[in-house]
Amino acid sequence: MVEHGDIRVVHRGGSKINFRVPVITNDSRFLLCASGECVKVFSTSTEECIHDLQGHTDLVTGVVLNPSNHLQVYSCSEDGTIRLWDFTDGILIKTLVIGYPIYSFYASANHGGVLFIVSPMINDRRSEACQLAAVHLPPSGDQLVEAREISSVLSDVSSNPAAVAFSRGGEYIASAKDLQLEVYFFKKEKSYRFSLKEHNNKGARNKFTCVSCHPTDDCIATGHEDGKIRLWRNFNHKREYTYSTLHWHHSAVSSLCFTPEGTNLLSGGVESVLVQWRYEQESQQDFLPRLGAAITHIAVSPDGALFCTSHADNKITIIQSCVKVSAVLQGLVKGESVRTDLMVDPRSKALVLNGKPGHLQFYSLQRDKQLYNLDIVQQEYIHQSGLEQFEVVKAAFDARGNWLATVEERKQKDLELELNLKLWAYDEQTQSFVLNTTVSAPHEARITAMCFCHAADSQTTMLASASKDGHFKAWQLGEPAHTEEGPSWSCDFVGAYHGLVPECCCFSADGSLLAISFQEVVTVWSPASWELLTTLSQPPGAIRDLCFGQLSCSKYLLGTTAKNLLCCWNLLTCSLEWSTAMDVGLLLADPLSENMAAFCCQAGCTDLFVFKPSEPRPLFSHKAVCSGKVTHAVFAPREEMLESCGESSQWLNRSQLYFLTQYMDLLTFSTKAEEDRLMASSKQLVIDDSVAVTPFYLLLGKHRQEKQETLTSLCPERTQLPQGSVAIKELLHTPAHVLPSTSYLCSMFVRSLLISIKDTREEDDPNEEEMESEKEEEGDSEGEMEPSASGQRSSSSGQTQESGAPALTKAQGRELRRVKKLDHSWLSSLLDS
Repeated sequence: MVEHGDIRVVHRGGSKINFRVPVITNDSRFLLCASGECVKVFSTSTEECIHDLQGHTDLVTGVVLNPSNHLQVYSCSEDGTIRLWDFTDGILIKTLVIGYPIYSFYASANHGGVLFIVSPMINDRRSEACQLAAVHLPPSGDQLVEAREISSVLSDVSSNPAAVAFSRGGEYIASAKDLQLEVYFFKKEKSYRFSLKEHNNKGARNKFTCVSCHPTDDCIATGHEDGKIRLWRNFNHKREYTYSTLHWHHSAVSSLCFTPEGTNLLSGGVESVLVQWRYEQESQQDFLPRLGAAITHIAVSPDGALFCTSHADNKITIIQSCVKVSAVLQGLVKGESVRTDLMVDPRSKALVLNGKPGHLQFYSLQRDKQLYNLDIVQQEYIHQSGLEQFEVVKAAFDARGNWLATVEERKQKDLELELNLKLWAYDEQTQSFVLNTTVSAPHEARITAMCFCHAADSQTTMLASASKDGHFKAWQLGEPAHTEEGPSWSCDFVGAYHGLVPECCCFSADGSLLAISFQEVVTVWSPASWELLTTLSQPPGAIRDLCFGQLSCSKYLLGTTAKNLLCCWNLLTCSLEWSTAMDVGLLLADPLSENMAAFCCQAGCTDLFVFKPSEPRPLFSHKAVCSGKVTHAVFAPREEMLESCGESSQWLNRSQLYFLTQYMDLLTFSTKAEEDRLMASSKQLVIDDSVAVTPFYLLLGKHRQEKQETLTSLCPERTQLPQGSVAIKELLHTPAHVLPSTSYLCSMFVRSLLISIKDTREEDDPNEEEMESEKEEEGDSEGEMEPSASGQRSSSSGQTQESGAPALTKAQGRELRRVKKLDHSWLSSLLDS
């Protein structure tokens, strides 16, 4: 058995980008947000990820711009460190070690050299008790620094970052928790507390949910669970405070934010509507509705040009100040649970699973970005608790990616279960799936399993489904009845076995066999004739999962039972090949190799075993890959096969294994060779910070490089442009507003382009000049033997005779010959450039 060695579990993609409030840079060009253990830097114009600031070893809990340098950003994490980054270059500048988890932190321009963190109270054993502390940044120039000076500011504060806010100028800080608002004044070193009753006269809830301070006025805005917003004033006196109430939201206010000028207040909640209140004219409001999901955070750029909202569906919406959506950053949508399996689209190689309610999301694992959502239910989702609506519970692709099958269901109280089976055809024009066939009530009870026949050489496309009603059905794509209509699906066969309930179904690799488990019995059918070939019933316990071997191991059928057994049958002998006692919660096969993966849960953790059905010993094992259970997993094919994998990681050469935990974390396995290759490629790629690394950008850069290399190879001996022209340098480097007029510069610029060659022959004796001219004439007569020169001379003489131009004098001819001998290659270089 081979242990994991150089293989480790990593977050490769799909991390939350809505976990904390995002940050927009001063020039509104970049957006930074916490994403798992790193900080992502997005372009606000292209929506592409520019950098991944990696260095933290635990969850990043906050991102704040450096008040003293607008090109730097601070990040804090539960690993107990604060890191300073240059986000334009993606470089780590300094690491500040705190020593205990940090839940959020804040920075103020008026408190230089101090960061305020929210961390657990050291002297209080209550896990939920937090304190606000001031961390004084040491002036050391070392990259790794330990914070030694930490002082407590407020005790018993909320761990919610939206419940703490700084005032204008950093004069005071407001903290809200439960039914109490606390305002601490730094100069007075005194705090005032204001409390609300738990219920007002109408029974509404008054608990604080968020707080924001006005940038120019002494005003604090607080949001509450009953949907109200309170504006607090005159709070520097305990008994003379006042507040006014605004009410539009019908549920809790999740976030509040003032614009930099203080003219508007932004609010959001579960209604998916951004509300813009006019300050001191609260009766005037602007709305931006239908943002797609509940708003969790609101942020505004320092220049006020952009707003951004984080949403519950792991999305960030970038909004212009005119309340118009300009960009959307969509991460992997993580709901309460994933009803479908993890799938890989054979065409786009995207990860496919449940997304928004009633949708399937297509997520690119390579770019860590959602490609698009496919609306399966095609009904408007109503945000109301207790209302049962259609949900996508099953989905499957065929081998080529031409067809997608989905199952949606809805169970209302005292009513029968509603089921719909939908078949979707891939449309080349729209590059998406289009609904082809809808089957209402395909079964009389809930569908337990569904799979396509993955045989690549199969002439017919077939789908099998099993249900709690005790039947399994085979659906086949038929020829169109009329020439104008396309092909449609119909039921080809209905099967059952002694009234037992089918739980699992699986086609063999070549499509010649269909295995269906009926409780403790495994039945094997022939799709060609729908004949029951054999039954396998040796192991005790109901079958939970079935999986055929691939490639050279296609003769094996593997299954897991409720009695914690992993069994392998040889279909050639119809006998049990081997079995072992394992509590396998998830079993899957790699379609590109003979390898199979089994996730086993024990002692609150999940272990991974990779093996071949033909070999008795595992190829690879990894203990405690995650805490809790692994609910879904999939083998995703690699774009490039790994070349330098060691023996322990050969199973990762062709495919990469992704799995989803019960806490909705998407994890994968990474090898040392793969990380070295990614590191090397990231070092070789040098880009402009303002340009996103899109496939079009890389293609354009490669094309430009090839074009430059081609020009260089074609003109290796090109004469370089003269570099000694002072006039050109002065003209290009001098600011335009101090230059003289263009008419004055024109003559000087033209003269600078001419190359002056000192002719000392004019100073010589005229007799010597005549002797030189005679030698030149002799040289010219000797040069007439060259065909090219003679051709040019004959043509020029012919043109002279035809035009009837007068003959040149001896001095003019001598000057003409001198001009011909000058080097004019610099002019051709100038024209070519």
